[in-house]
Amino acid sequence: MRIIITGGGTGGHLFPGIALAAALRRRFPGCEIMFIGTKRQLDRDALAGLDFRQESITCMGLKGMGLTHRIRSLASLPKAVLEARHLIKQFQPELVFGVGGYVTGPVLLAARLLGVPACIHEQNAIPGLANRLTARFVNKVFVSIPGDYPFPLKKTVVSGNPVRAEILAAAEQKQSQQTADQPFTLLVMGGSLGAHRINMLMLEAMAIIKKQQPVPFRLIHQTGAADAEQVRTGYAAADIEAEVVPFIKDMAAVYAQADLAVARAGATSLAELAVMGLPALLIPYPHAADDHQATNASYYVAGGGARMYREEELNAGRLAAAIMKLAGNANKLAQMGAAMRQMAVPDAAERILADCMELIEK
Repeated sequence: MRIIITGGGTGGHLFPGIALAAALRRRFPGCEIMFIGTKRQLDRDALAGLDFRQESITCMGLKGMGLTHRIRSLASLPKAVLEARHLIKQFQPELVFGVGGYVTGPVLLAARLLGVPACIHEQNAIPGLANRLTARFVNKVFVSIPGDYPFPLKKTVVSGNPVRAEILAAAEQKQSQQTADQPFTLLVMGGSLGAHRINMLMLEAMAIIKKQQPVPFRLIHQTGAADAEQVRTGYAAADIEAEVVPFIKDMAAVYAQADLAVARAGATSLAELAVMGLPALLIPYPHAADDHQATNASYYVAGGGARMYREEELNAGRLAAAIMKLAGNANKLAQMGAAMRQMAVPDAAERILADCMELIEK
């Protein structure tokens, strides 16, 4: 069996594709997988060391760009489709699966022209432009959470968001372990690229917390590459112990240690937090397309597993107060953790795979 998975540009697009690839390999050990992504360094880092063929095509995004960029992007589309068509004809897949990002458009269009079955997965509560366009001609559309989507109802399936196997394993292990003797551990993460505003707020908030709550407190902070040194230096100057890293490769190990997360509201991060049963203070990225992160967050807030704070309304004092209130309330953290777990779909990859296999057989 041969499958093409296409997508990229952010970890939120890449990681569900990686999780699906792993599920394929578990079910069909000899399955050949090609990943067609972008040429960005983030894609290369996320896919490094994985045992499947990696290719890229020359294409550009459309949404949120100026007129000149959009004209160039449209002009490059025929070449991108031809490149994708060449890769598909060469690889001869039984299915092409898109996980989002502008790179998926030309690949899925080429699959359609060649008569190869194709599916897409939309992680966010408000679909991206690529998935809105390609949904018209793919065979099936998978979505992460219930909602009102602009997709044909007959081919839309609420599947959940595939989560990597190592995080699923960490979730099972965490539930079986007793951590009462461990210090309260706060995980701060702004997505795969970091979040400057959250980084700066946390520097100020932790200084407030240190003065007001002198209890055992452990901090793990993923900053992104741009802010790592500034944040590390800032914590040191305030005499705050913190593990500061630009990017966390082994998220499973870190999730397993955390009691509370301060995070953006990307769909894949939320799916991972839910599987781990990890309560969260969510600060949606205010410039996300169609404000989709706020809509993502609202689902988990309504379910009782998270609290949301708009970045423009948040200051260090309010963030510090929110952290301290939960850090000192083990019962509330447990309730929120259980609520997050209720919203998790740990078998999302298997659900998607079952429908894909049925499509291939037809």
